Amino acid sequence: MHYLTGLHEVVLAVPTPTATPGGGGSHGGGAGPVLRTVIVVGVVGAVLLAWFLLRGYRGQGGQD
Repeated sequence: MHYLTGLHEVVLAVPTPTATPGGGGSHGGGAGPVLRTVIVVGVVGAVLLAWFLLRGYRGQGGQD
């Protein structure tokens, strides 16, 4: 069954837990949490900007 370890790394392109230094597990998470925060803040900022820009046009339809 040792041949499945190498097959796992080739097919799924991820290292097996025994192949990582320190015995496995993810360390730190990389840029995932930072990128997620940037995306969430950007979306919330875009919504607030749209609300701020469009609120001035409410109730002015048809008045000259």
